Amino acid sequence: MPIIKSAKKRVKISNKAAVRNSKTKRSLKSALKAFTKKASPKSHSAAQSNVDKAVKKGVMHKNKAARVKKQLAAKAKTAGVKPTATAKKAAAKPAVKKAAPAKKTVAKKPAAAKKAPAKKPAAKKAAPKKK
Repeated sequence: MPIIKSAKKRVKISNKAAVRNSKTKRSLKSALKAFTKKASPKSHSAAQSNVDKAVKKGVMHKNKAARVKKQLAAKAKTAGVKPTATAKKAAAKPAVKKAAPAKKTVAKKPAAAKKAPAKKPAAKKAAPKKK
């Protein structure tokens, strides 16, 4: 058992993380097994959702998650499972729309009058030399 206070805290935190990670892994495994046992649109979306949650919590690498989701989609296609339209819409758009923040009106300064560019004096032509 650690003696230093910060080490004690790390033990507590790592134990909490281990419990959280094991719950995430267990739910992921059960969702994947449920999909393989009986492929349905509901179980397919649940499996994909659990894969995304595992990535978000750092349990699974994003590339592995992409590979697993691709395999799920291939299995769903061979089983003839099509995603429901409501699942696509729910994933594409958030359910609650936030009100747009009020725009602040800023007083604009009057535009400065443009000045004509200064004219350069014309170069004088050199007179031909006389012999």
